Amino acid sequence: MRRSALLVLFLATGLHGLPARADGDVQTPRVQAALAQAQAAEVGRGIGKNLMLAMALYCDAGTMGSGEGFFHVGRVLASAPGALRNPGLANSYLALATRLGNTQALQYYDPRVDNVLLGDPCGAFAAGLHTQSFDIEAYLSRQPRARQKIAASIRSAARQYKVDERLALAIALVESNLDPAVVPEGGAQGVMQLATAARQNSGGPRIVDGEQDIRAALAYLGQLHERFAGDWRSMATAYDAGAGSVGRCGAVPPHPCLETRQYVRRVLYFAGASPGEQPGVARQAPAAARSPHRGGVADKRADLPCCG
Repeated sequence: MRRSALLVLFLATGLHGLPARADGDVQTPRVQAALAQAQAAEVGRGIGKNLMLAMALYCDAGTMGSGEGFFHVGRVLASAPGALRNPGLANSYLALATRLGNTQALQYYDPRVDNVLLGDPCGAFAAGLHTQSFDIEAYLSRQPRARQKIAASIRSAARQYKVDERLALAIALVESNLDPAVVPEGGAQGVMQLATAARQNSGGPRIVDGEQDIRAALAYLGQLHERFAGDWRSMATAYDAGAGSVGRCGAVPPHPCLETRQYVRRVLYFAGASPGEQPGVARQAPAAARSPHRGGVADKRADLPCCG
């Protein structure tokens, strides 16, 4: 009965651009980071307890291919107290979770309740990132000692390359939650991920040393700071999708790729930006036409597709 109802619901809640497979959860470093941060927001560990924020982060994990992420959105909606409880909406996310191979979703799905059609899968929860500011110091104080040392290294490198510490730490949180043990696609470890991937894809040396990875990532962020006149939104977009995509794919915001928009939103939240704020923007316009080859770390992602 439940499986039949879920099959019908899959057709009703199919969302363009979302993964449509049931071969197991995607567990990339970014997904693991979003899930860990969502759980912290749900229980109030290092972040003020905030169920809307938790669902926003769980949902972002879901759009990155994590059935577990969508499962937790549905679970919270199915069991939350008061007005936040929404069985029909819960069913929709539980269906998506099952579509991605999460069998736990069947325990919470209620076939007696009509499903709710979804548009933007995470837009309804985005307000959770604005109901309270993110206290990065409080969050870091609840992290293991090893991750606090990594944060100190990021601060030091950020000062060296003249990048705002808050932005550098926020990108590290979104990329890997400062976890040195997570392994990105390709097999090389690195807290800030992109520098490692860029050098591997270019045929250069694999970065396996944490300090080396941090310095390479901050050197790249320093280039982006110069290129985009300190505009955090443009810098975060370029760090995710390549500097070239900022010009090719239209103004920032919005970027046409949902995952990039969500990435930038998380970065700005963890960096402490207020809604609508453009932190770090200098008076001059971003120098989008400048060469990406400065300071010894080339932009290896400048030629990626807009939703690559």
